[in-house]
Amino acid sequence: MEPGVGAPPSGPPSFAPYHHPAAGWGAAKSVTKFLAREGEWVDGPRAILKMNHENGGFDCPGCAWPDDIKGLKLDLCENGIKHVTWEMTRKRVDRAFFAAHTVTELERWSDFALEDQGRLTEPMAYDPGTDHYVPISWKDAFELVGQALRELDDPNQGAFYTSGRLGNEATFLYQLMARELGTNNLPDCSNMCHEASGRAMQAALGTGKGTVDLKDWESADALFILGVNAASNAPRMLTALAEAHKRGAQIVHVNPLVEAAARRTIIPHDFVDMALNKATATSTLNVQPRIGGDMALLRGMAKAVLEQSAHDPKALDELFIERHTTGFAEYRDLVEKTPWEEIERQSGVDREQILRAARVYRDADRSIISWCLGVTQHEHGVDTVREIVNLLLLRGNLGREGAGPSPVRGHSNVQGNRTCGIDHRPAPEFLDRLAEVCGIDPPRAHGKDTVATIEAMNRGEVKVFVGMGGNFALAAPDTAYTYAGLRTCELTVHVSTKLNRSHLVHGRRALILPCLGRTEKDAQRGGEQQTSVEDSMSMVHLSKGMKRPASPHLLSEPAIIAGLAAAALPDSATPWQWYVEDYDRIRDTMAKVLDGFEDFNRRVRLPLGFRIKQPARELVFLTPSGKAEFSAAPLPDVVPAPGTLALGTMRSHDQWNTTIYSDDDRYRGVKNLRTLVFMNPDDMRERGVARFDPVDITATARDGSTRSLNGYLAVPYDIPRGCAAGYMPEMNVLCAIGDYSTQSDQPIMKHLKVTVEPARQPGH
Repeated sequence: MEPGVGAPPSGPPSFAPYHHPAAGWGAAKSVTKFLAREGEWVDGPRAILKMNHENGGFDCPGCAWPDDIKGLKLDLCENGIKHVTWEMTRKRVDRAFFAAHTVTELERWSDFALEDQGRLTEPMAYDPGTDHYVPISWKDAFELVGQALRELDDPNQGAFYTSGRLGNEATFLYQLMARELGTNNLPDCSNMCHEASGRAMQAALGTGKGTVDLKDWESADALFILGVNAASNAPRMLTALAEAHKRGAQIVHVNPLVEAAARRTIIPHDFVDMALNKATATSTLNVQPRIGGDMALLRGMAKAVLEQSAHDPKALDELFIERHTTGFAEYRDLVEKTPWEEIERQSGVDREQILRAARVYRDADRSIISWCLGVTQHEHGVDTVREIVNLLLLRGNLGREGAGPSPVRGHSNVQGNRTCGIDHRPAPEFLDRLAEVCGIDPPRAHGKDTVATIEAMNRGEVKVFVGMGGNFALAAPDTAYTYAGLRTCELTVHVSTKLNRSHLVHGRRALILPCLGRTEKDAQRGGEQQTSVEDSMSMVHLSKGMKRPASPHLLSEPAIIAGLAAAALPDSATPWQWYVEDYDRIRDTMAKVLDGFEDFNRRVRLPLGFRIKQPARELVFLTPSGKAEFSAAPLPDVVPAPGTLALGTMRSHDQWNTTIYSDDDRYRGVKNLRTLVFMNPDDMRERGVARFDPVDITATARDGSTRSLNGYLAVPYDIPRGCAAGYMPEMNVLCAIGDYSTQSDQPIMKHLKVTVEPARQPGH
């Protein structure tokens, strides 16, 4: 049996719908229990007073929601505090730990147990003779990697992955190293999350990013929140939602599940509301489409607006459409020819409710549409994001305050990673500047993304895999296939703060290289350093650690990259070590290469940093037409075949990406259970399944192959018929490596075709 992911349960599983406000006292109680469990009564509160604060504070290593523009002194959340405390633990994984446990033994541990051992303290190398990780010096570790990279027959036999927590300066050095080596194999977590958003907005608006900022959120008349579980994934958004409701804005949540953030909240830093236990609503309308039905819903809203324009000249912004867009006639014709019956069938929402949402949009002068992975992780994710843009363009909701597209990026610097060069499909203009400024000849051919990297590993074409942060083995799709690919590599290298599954699913040779955490002081020859990050609304600001490093043997991420690069490129003219002595030197080079980073070192030290310029916000569209471009994609067929369900994976509340803090999911009313599947009660009855009955879940891939999870417990939930949901990373096994979007190359984690049947072997 495979090891579990979560924590040991504290009791039997239970389920009861959660009726309390999001955040509030529930969050305060949870944080208190977590601080007590980790024993962080001193550094935990200290971190709370430093997190997301300007002038010497550090950026939360959790989500990418922007820091409060008013300089809020407690701009934090429950999951952010947990994430930081988990990193600051006093527990250590040292050479004695590795000497006491073989890799084979550790493979049987749960993922929670692995991370719960604490912080890594020194570089370790896998010894196949003893099946142990053993200490290795930094010098020898760098030389081992350098030799492996130098001996590759083709630089494209190396792949360089990054998660979203890597700072901008390290990101820039990392991509520079890969490209000087001669490859664009730079897979990243965006390939699995928001690739569809970037490609759609680039095509429609000439930018891969949202155009709004927090000031816009404060002045919007209507907010549409699609496919986002904000209370868990971007909890600080709750402040914006509560403030919007208080000022009378309309808030429409679109999600197959009505999440806690779509009801009401008590913001912890609002001391009066906390004292009075006074909740504020966070929505005015909740719409529950079927999984994958968002595009049809948006198409229905557009159809309603166009029908209204026949007798209401204010329904459309015709002047905006004429001056700033192209393709409107084709889009209008497509929408008019799409029958309401098909829109209702594909969306799973009746016409009356679609019209209610459309009225909110039509009556608002300024609208923002925000979305997350519930929209992107589908075959038609790009088309859906383009449909969001189409709807915004109809009423000129672009280029003015309080309006525009606003994707919710997940990890803290995932947007900064892409901005600073982590892109397997780099723009020629970027490569030209990189070549000119850095004196290298970067490769021009596209590299491999995450899915292509896993496929190439299994073919033996990727021999060296380097992972900067994250837990690649657990985050990727088709778990068994991903494991097999990693084990095919000649060398796997993971730069990490804690022990995780990726260290145990390794190549013939393997290294664990421990790095500083975001909360720790980074002392270099030029003094204590600061790194920069970019939030999901294009604000760039500095982050400075506050705590003594967990071990004197830790290196910063820039220092590790520089060490790897110097060893792999012995004849390089790039001043790798000189860069690491003072990160201002890296930023000076970045200012010459990256558009929007001019005068980087001065501007990043301004209060709250600076915002990267957004041409589309100023109605300058870097598209082939020079205008915003409507799209005219047909509606996809997302109605499940008889007997099947559409299953979407998601995170629990007590989880951050692949890190599991407990087996509870407070906002969904679940305790002591992760191996579950949420189902519509009617779908359960149709299959003869009662609450907590064990079931077998089988996914059928495009190629006809099947993958199964057995003995999961069925939980009745308010979710549309034909839909089901469960937790990643456990359910990643159900997503075949070939089940990725042909539009974005993203694994379709939110739209798996499954059957659910009573378990053949209950309790297996």
